[in-house]
Amino acid sequence: MSLSGVEIEPGRRARLTVRAAPDARNSLVLWHRTVAPWRVLRNGLIIQLCHYIPSLAIKRALYRLMGMAVGAHVSFAWRTTPDLFFPELICVGDNSIIGYNTTILAHEYLLHEWRTGPVEIGANVTVGANCTILPGVVIGDGAVISAMSLVNKDVPPGAKVGGVPIRPLA
Repeated sequence: MSLSGVEIEPGRRARLTVRAAPDARNSLVLWHRTVAPWRVLRNGLIIQLCHYIPSLAIKRALYRLMGMAVGAHVSFAWRTTPDLFFPELICVGDNSIIGYNTTILAHEYLLHEWRTGPVEIGANVTVGANCTILPGVVIGDGAVISAMSLVNKDVPPGAKVGGVPIRPLA
């Protein structure tokens, strides 16, 4: 259990760093104490640029510049959004596809706490369009995530999952 009262899957919980908000205000109010504003500006500009660049090689290079670990031949579709504050906590394995308008979060600012956690996306993974991947999640090699899914827990290698929140698909 966390301060927010929401139950978190045990594997994911073990990978999260949870910090209490420093005072009665919500934790996002003090975001600038957790990461340098100039870094957020730089990352935001790179992410916006990558939303429109058609070259997958240039996108990979720019995301690596932000600190992400990006494997060979990874394809980031149009408007994919990696974490603005902590992109260095994201790792995407070789030959994976991250679908249109997918968001990969390595942080969560909540009312009474904020969390960070690494996101590991294996090799040969397909993430459908409009998905949200939460911090602390591990997606195994060869997994398939259907479009419009909330990835709130680990996905075993080769699994096919989908939904809000995700569940196994037949």
